[in-house]
Amino acid sequence: MELFNQSSSRFILLGLSTVPYLEVIGFITFLVMYLITLSANLLLIIVVSINPKLQTPMYFFLVNLSFVDIFFSTTVIPKLLYNTLAKDRSISLLECAVQMQFHLAFGSTECFILAIMAYDRFAAICKPLHYNTIMSWKMCINLAAVSWSSSFMNSVFQVIYTFQMSFCHTNHVNHFFCEVPLFLQISCSDTWLHELSLFIAAGIIASLSFLLILISYIHIVSTILKISSSHGRYKALSTCASHIIVVTFYYGTIMILYLRLRSRFSPDIDKTISMLYSTVTPMLNPIIYSVRNKDVKDTIRKTLGKEVLQSNTFLPKSY
Repeated sequence: MELFNQSSSRFILLGLSTVPYLEVIGFITFLVMYLITLSANLLLIIVVSINPKLQTPMYFFLVNLSFVDIFFSTTVIPKLLYNTLAKDRSISLLECAVQMQFHLAFGSTECFILAIMAYDRFAAICKPLHYNTIMSWKMCINLAAVSWSSSFMNSVFQVIYTFQMSFCHTNHVNHFFCEVPLFLQISCSDTWLHELSLFIAAGIIASLSFLLILISYIHIVSTILKISSSHGRYKALSTCASHIIVVTFYYGTIMILYLRLRSRFSPDIDKTISMLYSTVTPMLNPIIYSVRNKDVKDTIRKTLGKEVLQSNTFLPKSY
């Protein structure tokens, strides 16, 4: 097949829809989702930073997760909004590579952070007497650093490998952002080796992280069942509920997208799955953790209460 000049080419992202009124609905929906994502995650970061009671390993990784979610959605939504508003769906090769690089890196980092948070709950519930030793601040910082650095190294490798391939004369990508699996479909090169490397990388990052979560929760459930008090069992389980909800939603979509055979790719299904894990999940994560966390809710109430009280002091007194 005829090849197009990759060095000077621009890819055309077909987006979610070409119907005008659906584009308007989509623009408003994604704008609202992005604003909620930014405000909810920033609020959670501020709440943790101002409350000394929340200066613990669990909240340290929760802040990491909030930063990941902010960056993760930022790699996708602003460009999608611009393309919809400007009616220009093109993206340069460099822009596409950068978007793919950071999106894959932040997505991988989220996998690691969620796995570490499960391990943190395991240490807190199953090894409470040794918790401070197991989850020391040095260990927490090292785990976070390894998660971020290894994710970025993997994404650099995958992106370089992807753009070394040759692409067919069509530069139309049936998606709303640049993602590795979609570019395997429009490649004229033999992608078998790249698919294998992607499958292995996804297997190591997503599957092993999920396995660590699963093992942690097997031990957690086993420990909880040994607690004689029903109140104690409920309290221990409630500390894990938010994390279980987030993990189920995020890992389910990631594994469906990246651990499939090429023959099973479906553009519409892929776009739906990508939308769920890259735009919906970052919005829901801080809400799920805030709604189910008493300390976070109390801090928000106290902070808002102080601001309301301070603002009332500047109001003129009525006589």
